[in-house]
Amino acid sequence: MEAETPAALQASRPRSAQRRNPIAAQDGGHHPLRSAQPGRVGPRAPGMLRESSHPPLGRKGREVELLGAGVVMLLCGVCGRGLPPEEAVAGHRLPHPRPTNPDLPPCCPLCGATGGPPRCEERRRHTDTEELGPPAACRPPSPEGLPECPVCGEAAGRELEAHLWARHGHVLGDMGPGNGEQLYECPMCSLTCTNIQILEEHVDLHLEENSFLEGGNMRDLELAQQLQTEEDKRQKTEEDKQEKEEFKKLQRRYGLDNSGGYKQQFLKNMEREVDRGRMQPFDYHKRKAAMMESLAFGIDDGKTKTSGIIEALCEYYQNENKDVRRVWLSAGVDHFHSSLGDRGWGCGYRNFQMLLSSLLQNSLYNDCLRDTTAIPSIPKIQSMIEDAWREGFDPHGASHFNNRLHGSKAWIGACEIYSLLTSLRIKCQIIDFHKPTSPTGTHPRLFEWVLHYYSADNGSGAKVVCTSKPPIYLQHEGHSRTVVGIEEKKNKTLCLLLFDPGCPSQEMQKLLEQNSVGTSLKLLRKYLGSLKEKQYQIVAVDGVLVLEEKAARCHASQVLTSEKIP
Repeated sequence: MEAETPAALQASRPRSAQRRNPIAAQDGGHHPLRSAQPGRVGPRAPGMLRESSHPPLGRKGREVELLGAGVVMLLCGVCGRGLPPEEAVAGHRLPHPRPTNPDLPPCCPLCGATGGPPRCEERRRHTDTEELGPPAACRPPSPEGLPECPVCGEAAGRELEAHLWARHGHVLGDMGPGNGEQLYECPMCSLTCTNIQILEEHVDLHLEENSFLEGGNMRDLELAQQLQTEEDKRQKTEEDKQEKEEFKKLQRRYGLDNSGGYKQQFLKNMEREVDRGRMQPFDYHKRKAAMMESLAFGIDDGKTKTSGIIEALCEYYQNENKDVRRVWLSAGVDHFHSSLGDRGWGCGYRNFQMLLSSLLQNSLYNDCLRDTTAIPSIPKIQSMIEDAWREGFDPHGASHFNNRLHGSKAWIGACEIYSLLTSLRIKCQIIDFHKPTSPTGTHPRLFEWVLHYYSADNGSGAKVVCTSKPPIYLQHEGHSRTVVGIEEKKNKTLCLLLFDPGCPSQEMQKLLEQNSVGTSLKLLRKYLGSLKEKQYQIVAVDGVLVLEEKAARCHASQVLTSEKIP
């Protein structure tokens, strides 16, 4: 009988068979096949082929039996080549070259149907409408809302990807996992390659990249360390510069900046006075000559001294002051104030001159001061302190001044006064009121100590007691003064009487006038609330030393100590 054409066979098959999966599960191949006579490419000859009773393999090909031979062949629906089943299963692959036989009619690569226009557009339209079914929007919804295959419309659920590769792998081509080729996975990024050489080149790129990154990281680390080192160096340089500037400020403040001493400052200030019109050139040369003479002899010129104040105070308290119950005063003390040569730094030296003026009037200290018959000038006092350092007194303090005071504007304090007095065999002690002794930040213990100092050996009930006690050197941060007495008010409050080297002689001389003593006395009076510095130190004189005591104190001053109150 006449063999049916493929189109007729296709038309006669049930629609369900036409909608079967492209490749049967038992086949394992991925390509559209149709049966053919062995070795024949093109249309089948009449009476040569018939449909087999075996189940069809899908739309892409049919199983046919060669009449009279019983051999089952598969005919490729794309290239028309007849294949035995084992060859088809072994991997007849797409894409195919176009069939070389011009007699072979164009056929659908999905269902094997022949006929129709050979144009690609028509074939695509046939494939889209006849084989793939209506668009997804027109299909009935899949049961239970499961995802459906975009090729056959079958509900696949979560196994959609496996379904696509198993049923429609021929459409996806060589991308499928079952194409029989060995795959090589990159151990660094999981990329899959089909060629081992490509994989090796790919891995080499990874290694080069890592090497570059590591090198870049090393360079970044080195750069960061370099930047940090430069920043540390810059910061240290700035800190050193700031420290040097602060040190220079301290040197200038304490007169250790090698900018000259008493003589240089005296001349400079006189020149400034002449420039401002406050001093005539004649006066300038006259005072310069007097200053040079004073420095040559080492004796103060006395131009800043005010004498007789203690005697004027005694007379005033005896006759006028009504609110004072008792008052104790030191033996005659002259007041010295700062001059053009030591303004701003000479208070310690001026207070020593005040103290020495009282000691020179006390016969108890004549032997100690037999070489000092007059008040020394400030440069001379500096030399006397250097002599005390050379004897071994207070080496730590000496090193602070680099063992040199003469020719500088260096400040001195309680330690230098102690060293100088002890080197002269004058017995003294340093009392350190290192912190306030009242909740208000004042020093009532200091006032009590001064009262005891003056009243200990003076038990008389007189209102005004002119004692033989030398004045007391009083030091605090940035300034020093001299205690010349103490008042006890009728309400039991205490008031110190201080000579301040910062007070000019014009003001101090008003104390010598009886009609202005009461008004000017406020320059001397300091009540408890007036002394609110955190720390005060005093140097109090109390007799003379023999040579052995002087040596012992010199040795003890290697580590200079003081009596602390409280």
